[in-house]
Amino acid sequence: MKMQILSSLLLFAVISCNSTTSENQVAAETSEVVVQSGGSITVKAFDLKMKLPGVQILDVRTAGEFQGGHFKNALQANWLNEGEFAERVQYIDKAKPVLVYCASGVRSEEAMNWMKQNGFQDVNNLKGGLSAWRMEGMPLETKAARAEISIAAFKASTKTGTILVDIGAEWCPPCVKMEPVLQQLQKEKGAQFNLVKVDGGIDITVMKELRSEGLPTFIVFKNGKEVWRKQGLVDLPTLSKAIE
Repeated sequence: MKMQILSSLLLFAVISCNSTTSENQVAAETSEVVVQSGGSITVKAFDLKMKLPGVQILDVRTAGEFQGGHFKNALQANWLNEGEFAERVQYIDKAKPVLVYCASGVRSEEAMNWMKQNGFQDVNNLKGGLSAWRMEGMPLETKAARAEISIAAFKASTKTGTILVDIGAEWCPPCVKMEPVLQQLQKEKGAQFNLVKVDGGIDITVMKELRSEGLPTFIVFKNGKEVWRKQGLVDLPTLSKAIE
């Protein structure tokens, strides 16, 4: 009888110990995120903070580097291109947390400091960058790039009728802002035009042919002839008028 009681007490102690250890581990991980808020943080803290609601992720490498592997839902703004970086980050919410990263953590640390000086309230940098992330065996998202649109194929797609060409990318902050506007335009006037998307990270030859210098750029063709162009954000009434 005494042995049964002793065994039960030992089992209870082990379960309690494991439960306490698990709770302490969760508390420690949560604490790590809180303590490391506002600076360069470890891979573990970065991973935990990415899972919090409302967090924005910014890749400050070049578009070419981005295509080789990136975090899911990450936006991209090249820190080494001063004009591009400043233009794109203005579309990121300064009041919400931002996680920045690059290849080794050097560019993203500089970008983080710049963002703090320019009104961003909560910015964290991935210490060691993607190099440290990969060393920990952590996964990245890659998407197989589709084939580049040829000049001939592009011209054929804009040869007849009214065509709205959207030169943008899913990782471009202002391009993301424009998506609801384009969706609404298609809903209201979809029968009056066709939308042709040119990917700013893939369709480089077409972009050069069109002399596109920034993302997003919108161009209206009517029966193969360019009749209207606008770079940057465009409101719904302006786009509606452009395709009339």
